[in-house]
Amino acid sequence: MKRVSLAAIALLLVAAGGAGSQTATRRTATVAATYQFPSYFHLQNVLLQGELVENGSQVVLRGGERDIPLILNDAKGAASGLVEVRGQLLDIGRLEPGDPRVRALPGGAPEPERWPRPGEELVVNVTSIADAPLATTPSVRALALQPWRFEGQTVTIVGEFRGRNLFGDQPSAPAKSRFDFVLRSADAAVWVTDLRPRGRGFDLSVEARVDTGRWLQVSGTVSQERGLVIVSGTTVAPATAPQETVPDDDSSAAPPPEPGEVVFSTPTEGEIDIATTGTVRVQFSRGLDAASLTDRIRVAYVGGGQGAAATLPPLELTHTYDAANRAIEIRFSRPPERFRTLRVDLLEGIRTFDGAPVAPWSLTFTVGAN
Repeated sequence: MKRVSLAAIALLLVAAGGAGSQTATRRTATVAATYQFPSYFHLQNVLLQGELVENGSQVVLRGGERDIPLILNDAKGAASGLVEVRGQLLDIGRLEPGDPRVRALPGGAPEPERWPRPGEELVVNVTSIADAPLATTPSVRALALQPWRFEGQTVTIVGEFRGRNLFGDQPSAPAKSRFDFVLRSADAAVWVTDLRPRGRGFDLSVEARVDTGRWLQVSGTVSQERGLVIVSGTTVAPATAPQETVPDDDSSAAPPPEPGEVVFSTPTEGEIDIATTGTVRVQFSRGLDAASLTDRIRVAYVGGGQGAAATLPPLELTHTYDAANRAIEIRFSRPPERFRTLRVDLLEGIRTFDGAPVAPWSLTFTVGAN
């Protein structure tokens, strides 16, 4: 592999892929994070930093130990050193073979019989390339884009309190402590762990949106784990919003929000002999708008047996939403009747944190003697 020259970029320009026209939030991340959480970044506008490298007939962005291929389109800019790439991330395994966006893939589209699995092949459909300065002063944005510059160091940063990822700024949670929270500034965000957001004159709840929007100054040690940038906090204090320029959104390449779907449940479909005192847990591909769950979860008896299901007392339930794990947990106010089949329905109208619809879903299982 070798660094890319300006001439090589000119020769490797390819036709632009289709893109949507709606405005979407840009995700500032590392190349490693995109591979760790491909479902989160798929079809999102991303901002990545790294070095342009020529790999055969492809140009890739090298960020640390990972490379991600680029569809250059007519993007022009820096060709050596640290660069900043903006564009739309595509997880090819989540697209259909006939999707027009795959026609401009470096090396051509895969054969349908060899279509990659989700998360196996990623590419960035580039809108712009620019020089990127080497970060010398710690900030939320510097940590999000160049965490390797500060890893193991004690830093002080200022950011907006966003609770326990209540706005979906991060693809997952580190689950280090019950007070973990997100700090955001401009178009970047990092996790703060092991530090309660409380001090003189403030005591913020990581679960309450009403407490978000406050600016905090946090000191702590920087680390990376599973694609997440983490500050293990030691001190926290109130702060004022910094005077910073928010980078322009890439609205011309902004896709509509990706729909959500159920990716896992316990019990599983058709499972039998489930404990009557058990709970139902459902995990989603993307974070949810918790308010959209209200009145859209149904559980009822189905089938025959001794007496019709309609004659049984209705099932009463409560639910909680775990934003960090993108999962809901359904509990019964009283145990269901033994040896009965239950059906759980998630109705139309549930939405992700950014307003995309979640596909309706159902689950059927049978409870046992306990």
